[in-house]
Amino acid sequence: MNSQWEYLLKNLGEWQGSFTRLSPQGELLEDIKSVVSLEGLNNNQTIHQVVRRQGQADLVLDYSSLSQSTLFFPNGAFSQGTLQLAPFGEFGAELGLIHENRRLRLVQLFDKDSQLDRLILIREHLAGSEPVENPPLQIDDLLGEWQGEATTIYPDWSPLKTVSTNLKLQLDDNGRLIQSLSFGEHPTITSTATIKGSIILFDENPQKQIQVLLLPNGASATSPLKMQVRQGLILEVGWLIQANLRQRMVRCYNNQGEWVSLSLVTEQRVKTK
Repeated sequence: MNSQWEYLLKNLGEWQGSFTRLSPQGELLEDIKSVVSLEGLNNNQTIHQVVRRQGQADLVLDYSSLSQSTLFFPNGAFSQGTLQLAPFGEFGAELGLIHENRRLRLVQLFDKDSQLDRLILIREHLAGSEPVENPPLQIDDLLGEWQGEATTIYPDWSPLKTVSTNLKLQLDDNGRLIQSLSFGEHPTITSTATIKGSIILFDENPQKQIQVLLLPNGASATSPLKMQVRQGLILEVGWLIQANLRQRMVRCYNNQGEWVSLSLVTEQRVKTK
């Protein structure tokens, strides 16, 4: 049994929660109760998956291998999505985080004009465990300095890499957000953003505007507002699990539009604002 399959098995069980559909601006459009069960059959060689959503037909899947577009981390966190950006094609990905008896998953979808079209936030807990809902994420929850570790895995099965990370978030005198990010031996990247309610917009480059939405349950969603040809892009989900503990998952595409890596960041806040 390969390690990817073993990591998938960390998701076995019955996950109860909801699928929340959001607009590209983070407005709540629909919230549907859900139960997703993953059961191992044939000595865990096959997965029997049933997705039940209120008012919709059940989705039943049986599989004994993983698609090329999906990667798992040792703790069970995963991502699946488009392998290659194509002009006038729909594009999207799911990013799934897991912590103890809880999962937080985010689906980001773009339309055929390469515009961010819709988001689905999925909040789940294992049956029999107490549902815990964190407050909606606020900008103050993120300010300060975060230190952590990023583990990166690759679709071509290159050896995984782990590096240290440092993220500083502060407000300047005009209320703009200043972000300084460093990882491993790479130079620090500093960028600034405008804050409008629950939307953070990195708008220094009008051709490459990146939006961060602050969402329910301590979640955040990062994506370009519009995908540009021959420009790399990232999709990211963040989850503030506790006041000073956060996980992020980043799915990276290169300038040719190919999916090249998936990183899981676990970080602790070492200084508040």
